[in-house]
Amino acid sequence: MSQERAEKFNELLKKELGKIVFEFLDVKPGVLVTITRVLTSSNLFTASVFVSIYPPEEAFGVMNKLTYTIYQLQQLLNKKLKVRPVPKIVFKLDKNPEEAGEIEKILEEIRGNINE
Repeated sequence: MSQERAEKFNELLKKELGKIVFEFLDVKPGVLVTITRVLTSSNLFTASVFVSIYPPEEAFGVMNKLTYTIYQLQQLLNKKLKVRPVPKIVFKLDKNPEEAGEIEKILEEIRGNINE
């Protein structure tokens, strides 16, 4: 599969899974679940779906819900997509936003120390 086609397919999966998770997953008010990126294997059999969860304290519970309902989510995705085979979903917690926030905090502390 060409690189451009793979990127389009990943974006399609991201968009459709985002809709499905938004409609299907029942989370507490104030909890934000976002699909940040999708990486599909070259043979299209598996797709790593990276999920960002805010606030981070709720990540464990939301990831458990996603894992517990993965069969239903996979079925809904299979019905939506007109592609065969539809990759098997593997959810992974995306820690990049948290790490970026921590790096920003450290950089601000360094800037504050330099300016003093």
